[in-house]
Amino acid sequence: MYIVQVASECAPVIKAGGLGDVVYGLSRELEEQGHCVELILPKYDCMRYDQIWGLHDAYRDLWVPWHGASVHCSVFCGWVHGRLCFFIEPHNEDGWFFRGRYYGCDDDPMRFAFFSKAALEFLQQSNKRPDVIHCHDWQTGLLPVMLYEIYQYHGMGTQRVLYTIHNFKHQGFGGPEILWATGLNRPEYYFSYEKLRDNFNPFSLNFMKGGILYSNHINTVSPHHAWEAHHGECGFGLGHTLHVVQDRFSGILNGIDYGVWNPESDRLIPYQFGPETWSDKVLNKKALREKLGLAQGNKPLVAFIGRLDEQKGMHLVHHGMYYALNRGAQFVLLGTATGAKINDWFWHEKNHLHSNPDCHLELSFNEELAHLIYAAADLILVPSNFEPCGLTQMIGLKYGTVPVVRGVGGLVNTVFDWDYDTSHPLAERNGFIFYQQDNYALESAMNRALDVFYDNPDLFQQLSLQGMAYDYSWTNPAKEYVSLYDKIRHR
Repeated sequence: MYIVQVASECAPVIKAGGLGDVVYGLSRELEEQGHCVELILPKYDCMRYDQIWGLHDAYRDLWVPWHGASVHCSVFCGWVHGRLCFFIEPHNEDGWFFRGRYYGCDDDPMRFAFFSKAALEFLQQSNKRPDVIHCHDWQTGLLPVMLYEIYQYHGMGTQRVLYTIHNFKHQGFGGPEILWATGLNRPEYYFSYEKLRDNFNPFSLNFMKGGILYSNHINTVSPHHAWEAHHGECGFGLGHTLHVVQDRFSGILNGIDYGVWNPESDRLIPYQFGPETWSDKVLNKKALREKLGLAQGNKPLVAFIGRLDEQKGMHLVHHGMYYALNRGAQFVLLGTATGAKINDWFWHEKNHLHSNPDCHLELSFNEELAHLIYAAADLILVPSNFEPCGLTQMIGLKYGTVPVVRGVGGLVNTVFDWDYDTSHPLAERNGFIFYQQDNYALESAMNRALDVFYDNPDLFQQLSLQGMAYDYSWTNPAKEYVSLYDKIRHR
């Protein structure tokens, strides 16, 4: 099967969050399973050019219809760790992808509307006819709209679209200027509630809503989050739209790249270990303590790794830190804040706890340190307010680090409570879950986890090993995606 991924990120060349990891990991696994995969990406000035091999001109004169005229583009081709990628570079005064950053510009809707249009124009003019165009998040939400409304009448009538939503919170909004620019025109048609008009703002077009209504199938990145988006608040206003397309909406759990995250082969940790050498995990704990200046001893080590963002439940991270210390555990945090308020808050805590031998807050992004923390920690805390999939808990499980998570999104699909899970036998349970957003719920789960560590070390080891036994690689998710591709190809 011939699949083209169209996205605003692909790790490691373009990575702002989990989207880049998913696009790369899924593409690689699809190729390993025998499919032909190509990627179309924006050519940002700030992407990691050192991660691209053989970058060269592939299509020098791509003229993209825009605002009644055309924008001249060049398309470059290169390989990102074996993946064939095409990078679109528009030559215009606005310098849409020459901003020194991927997102956060006032004209982001226009930038990515153009990228979607240019991706379709490139496919059409180069005579590429994939079986499936796989689009991701709001940045490509208008692509299926333009495919159905324009390009199917220009030689692309058999192409099918799968639209994957990684985060419903960011949906992409624009006004009639988007319609005039892209050539969709007809504001009276697209500003109807049944089309692109936002569900709550009659003066705004919603890119993600367009992607949902016009795609052949829509999915999000875990089965439970699909239910939350459809029936709860996690759809951020798109619940009714998802209800309209419920027969073509589903959830597929993300995978993680075991080529990167595997304690048996991880070159970024001092002591590699696996289920047969589980006792070597403690050597990494000793190494982490030496690196961070923490006290040695037999105390449990609790960790948080991730963005310091409201989505991640910062009030619970803060409380969990002090609760761990009060229960005689150590606490290590690694992450960067997405806002000034949270940044100031945790810098205050870092300064306050500076001399505490059982706590270290590393307010930065450090890939090497992240690997060492996963390898060293006994418990990984994931108290998210919402979590479409979550990679932290799956990485933790692979490293024998027992997750303590809030029961939302993909966390429910990957962590099974040691005490209360009724759908899995004891031999398959791998962590601790709480459901409410208050301190008492968090304390209850952390207390149960720490009690097992203190009172029954053999049982804690068994729980750690049961987590390591789970397979959250891309193998099974990729098979599910292939099944979806096949389904929409013949629809």
